[in-house]
Amino acid sequence: MEKRYLISGGGTGGHIFPALAIANKIKAENPDAKILFIGASDKMEMRRVPEAGYPIEGLEIYGIHRDFSPNGLLCNLRLPVVMLKAMRKAKKIICEFKPDLAIGVGGFASGPALKAAAQLGVPTLLQEQNSYPGVTNKMLAKNAKAICVAYDGLDRFFPPEKIVKTGNPIRKEILELERKRPEAYQYFNFTPEKKTVLVVGGSLGARTFNQTMAAHLDEFRKADLQLLWQTGESFYKNIDPKLLEQQDEHIRIVPFIKNMNDAYSMADVIVSRAGALALAELTLVGAPTILVPFPYAAEDHQTFNAKALSTKDAALLVTDKEAPEKLMPTLLQLAADPDRMTTLGANIKRFAQPDAIDLIYKEIEKLA
Repeated sequence: MEKRYLISGGGTGGHIFPALAIANKIKAENPDAKILFIGASDKMEMRRVPEAGYPIEGLEIYGIHRDFSPNGLLCNLRLPVVMLKAMRKAKKIICEFKPDLAIGVGGFASGPALKAAAQLGVPTLLQEQNSYPGVTNKMLAKNAKAICVAYDGLDRFFPPEKIVKTGNPIRKEILELERKRPEAYQYFNFTPEKKTVLVVGGSLGARTFNQTMAAHLDEFRKADLQLLWQTGESFYKNIDPKLLEQQDEHIRIVPFIKNMNDAYSMADVIVSRAGALALAELTLVGAPTILVPFPYAAEDHQTFNAKALSTKDAALLVTDKEAPEKLMPTLLQLAADPDRMTTLGANIKRFAQPDAIDLIYKEIEKLA
């Protein structure tokens, strides 16, 4: 019998990529399945989902504004009306599509979409990526049939009987990653004889990383290390030409890294933000990692994510505020301490959950 699945969420890659991984797994197991996405009409899922080959419907929806500007306050006053309109459209979509199951991955659109599905009697499943759940999933938990999580301790927020620890779904190429692959060094024209540091602040880059690395590049060079530094497109467009002139055979400054599996393969030390998707990949890579959480993430969830690892000696934590002074000394000290690198690498790998997508699909099939 043909099964129909509604998947909703997005706003950032941290929500979209798990949603696409779930969709791909459903299709792999059940090629006849029908899948429809619901996203926020002005967010990146409206482009990414069709690129991946799935249909998507957009809702006019946004989240709570946390600033106190006149525009932010006005948007918050309008939010209940916006939510009601989004709910009406979501119900119309659901009535026409008739899903057997609705899956929410977090993000603006999943609130009205999953709430509408529950009101229409469609069973719902939530996938929570973070160690501190967002407002949307906390609101939807009451009516969910199952909640797939990646961290322990979420019974503080969700009904314990609904929680299933699965981990976060990972891209296939990361699951099949081969560490220290010779072709990876060849691609970046690096040598395996030197330790390689990977600095990556997500697809958009991280201003704190960029400013810190730019200010301390001479110190880094003296440490006799190789550097692969992803700046993000916007920073790279406006980068000081003198900075680019400092590149040599051991320092690469790039706007974006397309083949992250090769970058991960040769990385001896990694500096990263602490988004849930990044951490899921980093636990599989197993390289010693310094986490600098993005301080303005919703509910400060990146700090909670980072602490879940740092308190278990599985990563080092440097706050965004501390980074200009502490990040480079911490990085150089770690790179010069092989025993500390080995300990952190072994400990972070203990958090890896390579079978996450299989466990999530098992819960999906139970409900569908």
